Amino acid sequence: MENTSGKSPSSEGKKTPRQRVSGSTLVLVAVLAVAIIFLLSRPGTGTRNEVPYGVFRAELAQGNVARANVKGMKVYGEFKTAPVIPHGKSGRDGAAERYDLKFVTTLPPQVLDDPAFDEMMLKALGPNYSATEPSDNTGYMLGVYLLVTVLLFAAIWIMFRRTRDQVLGGGLLTGFAKSPARRYEAGDTRVTFDDVAGLEGVKHELEEVVEFLKSPEKFRKLGGRVPKGVLLMGPPGTGKTLLGRAVAGEAGVPFFSISGSEFIQMFVGVGASRVRDLFGTAKENAPSILFIDEIDAVGRHRGAGLGGGHDEREQTLNQILSEMDGFTPTESVIVMAATNRPDILDPALLRPGRFDRHITVDRPNFQGRLAIFKVHTRQVPLGDDVDLERLAAGSVGLTGADIRNLVNEAAIWAARHDKERVDMSDFEYARDRVIMGSKREEILTGKEKSMTAYHEAGHALLVWLAPCRDRVHKVSIIPRGRSLGATQLLPEEDRVNISESELHNRLAFLLGGRAAEKLVFDELSAGAEDDLKQATQLARRMVAHWGMSERLGPVAFRAGEEHPFLGKEIAEPREFSEHTARLIDEEIIRLLRAAAERAEQTLQQNRDKLELLAKTLEKEEVLDERQIAQLIGPRAWTPEENGRKA
Repeated sequence: MENTSGKSPSSEGKKTPRQRVSGSTLVLVAVLAVAIIFLLSRPGTGTRNEVPYGVFRAELAQGNVARANVKGMKVYGEFKTAPVIPHGKSGRDGAAERYDLKFVTTLPPQVLDDPAFDEMMLKALGPNYSATEPSDNTGYMLGVYLLVTVLLFAAIWIMFRRTRDQVLGGGLLTGFAKSPARRYEAGDTRVTFDDVAGLEGVKHELEEVVEFLKSPEKFRKLGGRVPKGVLLMGPPGTGKTLLGRAVAGEAGVPFFSISGSEFIQMFVGVGASRVRDLFGTAKENAPSILFIDEIDAVGRHRGAGLGGGHDEREQTLNQILSEMDGFTPTESVIVMAATNRPDILDPALLRPGRFDRHITVDRPNFQGRLAIFKVHTRQVPLGDDVDLERLAAGSVGLTGADIRNLVNEAAIWAARHDKERVDMSDFEYARDRVIMGSKREEILTGKEKSMTAYHEAGHALLVWLAPCRDRVHKVSIIPRGRSLGATQLLPEEDRVNISESELHNRLAFLLGGRAAEKLVFDELSAGAEDDLKQATQLARRMVAHWGMSERLGPVAFRAGEEHPFLGKEIAEPREFSEHTARLIDEEIIRLLRAAAERAEQTLQQNRDKLELLAKTLEKEEVLDERQIAQLIGPRAWTPEENGRKA
């Protein structure tokens, strides 16, 4: 589906780093070569043997020295016959070890100024004896040392200059200031809107962008101007990047993709240089699309956060703002960006004239999830029992990336069991793995297993007996992820709102496991930690955000919740008094106590069903909706369901 060329837009037509040889590299090689030549060319003994002075005098007296030359304290010469090494060992053939014919020996200090030595050498060797002054290598060695030093300083200077001047290419920092954006060309397997399942409203918004890129004159003749920027906002995994690729594929124009974090480097000014290079390349290839993923990495509030703003990030953001203002009406370049944190973006980035359109890409509804399942199962051989509508109905809240992962996990699980097709049981396993986590190695036994069974049975019974729109899909006491057990609920339909009565039922459900433990074992366990956390957060929102407290009335008491490192202040001022904060805490406690008492009363009244459900769950470990209905009867119906049933 994706046709990625993997090329940087700023590096096309240039040699790769492997094909370029930097000047600093050549200098270093030259320094190394000079040093090696210097070491090899130093005067030395060559292949001559060092013989003791006593051996030399003895051989000279015996007339075994053919010629000799005295240089300073050294005597270089040649024997007529190789003398035997004193105390030497015999070789393989039994012969004694000998010196080489060519030799060198060191004269004792008392011999150097002794005229008798010269007379002795002349008498023994005659014209084959010579004495020369030793050569002075001081100038030669000084020149080599100076040359090596200069070359090293030149190499260091070249490297530092290229580190400072980021615009220059080549060297150790080749293309450091160039944009690392990846270019995608339209090809035979280009991404189009047909590859983006669901999100029909979002695709309709983007069709105008495609039309402008295809035929800009159609809009310009009526005075219309292309939107400079389109900001896609939504949770992770909802298909924001895929939408950008689909717009480029539909329009048939070059598409440059980069992440916001790729602009930022350790050197100040590199990000701004990369922005200039990226926008310049896009203008050269207009009409084109620039897609900046995770723009919140570089587009946060300037001068905000703990310790103030980051200088490099702010310079990069300023350059992006300047480049977007620099577009002329005739330049068909559209900047698309994606983020899941629009609340921390700088206001100057969001104003009209830069990002003119803000499009929310939310989680898909039932029809969208069904379409996504159909897209991701095109290449998957499905069994006859696979019901995609049932899978779509049971995956409320999952994004497109979650569904893709679910289908992949099902295919992997089926392949591990040597199946020819992926059946419904594989999808059920994959959904449990995605939603509840993978199974842990721990096995519950004894009282711990019994207490977990009653805990999960309490949760399930509170939902089963209450007029709730959510239904129990599965109850398990198999440890998964970070929990010892789980009660999986599935909504009957996609919902965007919830009533106060349903919230009270939700609080009772969350505290049902704790109530069951207290009712049966007359003690509490640490297993209710996550339940208490969720219930407290829900009760706080009911009181402080949604005005569901008669005592406080229809007032929103919202305190600062932003993390100081995400572009907000360290402590935002609270807009209510200490007395009001105390009332909020009292109302939260009242709601939670009422929910706990309601859960305990409901379980006490249905103690027989709780015992039956818990004992069966302790034995079977996993119960689905059908098995629960066989044990304790049909579940309660909501008023809407009663109306439809009648």
